[in-house]
Amino acid sequence: MEKAYKTPLLFQSKLLCFSLFYLFTTLFLALYSSLSQTKCMFRSSPFDPIQSPLFSYPSTYGEHKYAIPTLRSACISPLYFTDYWVVLKEIHDILKNSSTPVLRYTEMGRESFSGNLSTQERFSYFDQSDKQMKVPCGFMKEFPVSHYDRISMESCRGVVVVSAVFGDHDKIRQPRGLGSKTLQTVCFFMFVDDHTFKVLNSHNLLTNQAQEHNLGAWRVVQVSGVLPYNSPAMNGVIPKHLVHRLFPNSRFSIWVDAKIQLTVDPLLLIHSLIIKEDADMAISKHPYYIHAMEEAMATARWKKWDDIGSLNMQMETYCDNGMRPWTADKLPYTSDVPDTALILRKHGVGSNLFSCLLFNELEAFNPRDQLAFSFVRDHMNPKMKLNMFEVEVFEQVAVEYRHNIKK
Repeated sequence: MEKAYKTPLLFQSKLLCFSLFYLFTTLFLALYSSLSQTKCMFRSSPFDPIQSPLFSYPSTYGEHKYAIPTLRSACISPLYFTDYWVVLKEIHDILKNSSTPVLRYTEMGRESFSGNLSTQERFSYFDQSDKQMKVPCGFMKEFPVSHYDRISMESCRGVVVVSAVFGDHDKIRQPRGLGSKTLQTVCFFMFVDDHTFKVLNSHNLLTNQAQEHNLGAWRVVQVSGVLPYNSPAMNGVIPKHLVHRLFPNSRFSIWVDAKIQLTVDPLLLIHSLIIKEDADMAISKHPYYIHAMEEAMATARWKKWDDIGSLNMQMETYCDNGMRPWTADKLPYTSDVPDTALILRKHGVGSNLFSCLLFNELEAFNPRDQLAFSFVRDHMNPKMKLNMFEVEVFEQVAVEYRHNIKK
C-alpha cells in the first residue's frame, strides 16, 4: 500500500504562500534597487568629493526644499567626466599658458551704465572685423562695490563661479560635489544688494574677516548705495553677462542663477562642456522653445515682463533687421532659445564680445536675455563657438529650486 503524500501545513494556506512570495520579491527588488543606485553613484563620481557640508544654515534662514522635479533617470548619464586629477592638472596648465584676451572697451562718461545707445549705434558694433574698434560694454557709470572686493575680484586668475541675489529674491545655496583642491583653484562670488545683505546679517550668516564677507564657499560682495538701474533684475544681469569685466584676469567662468544649486565640481564642468568641446560658451537649450518668438509670447502670456509694448517693439526691431526663426540652416546652432540659468564661458574675444553686445540689448529693452540671445549670436562677427547642450545635461549637473517664497 502506497503511503499518501501530505502537503506540509506551512504551504496549505494560499494566503500565507502569497504573502511569503510578495515578501521575498519585495526584498529582492529593494536590494537590487539599492545596489543599482550605488553602482550609478560610483560610476558618475571620478574622485572623492568634499563630504562635509560647506555651511550649516540656521533654522531661521532655512533653505527652501521646493526643488523642481525632473524625470531624468539617475542611472542614465548624458555627460561623462574625465578623472578629477587629470582635469585639475590640465586646467592649471591652460592657466599658466593663457594670455589676456584682446578687446577694447568704451570708457566711462555716459548718462547710463551702458550708454543708452540707439538701435543704429548698437548694431554698428556687431561687426568687429576691425579689432581696433572700442566696444561699449557697460561700466560707463560706477558699479558700487568696495575697494577690497574689487581687489579680490581682480586677483581671481583662474576659474570664477558667479551668482547674484537682489531684493532677497532667492536663498543662497552651497555648491555640492566639490573636489578637495577646488576651493584653492576656483573663486566663488555672490553679489547682493543692501536689502539682501541686511537679511543675511539678520540671520547671522556672514563671517567677516579683513573686510571680507563669507558664506560657506561664497565670498559675498555687497553692491551698495545707488545702483545702476531701478530694476533688481537689470542690476542682476551686470554680474551675469559682464563677468569678464568684473573679473578681468579670470580665464573661465560659470554663471549660476541663485535659483539653482551646482551638484558637480566646476572644474569638471568647464573641462567637459568648454575645453573638450573647444567652445567659447556652453549653455543649455530651453526645455520647451526653439524660436525666439515663442519665448516672447510666453514672456507676455505669463507676465514675466509687464511692458508688452516694449516686447512688441523689441521683436519688431529684430525682425526688421534680419531675425528669422530657427531652421536647419542655422546649424551647428541647434536652437534659438537657451536656458540662461547656467552659463559657462571661456573668456576670449568670442564670448566677451557676445556678452557686451547682448548686455547692450538688455539695457535697450529689458533683462529677458533669452529674447535677444539668437539675434546677437547670428549677427555678430566674428562668430562665437557655442555648445548648446541638452536639458538632460542641465538636470544632471544642477538642481533647480523655485524662487524665494514671500509671506
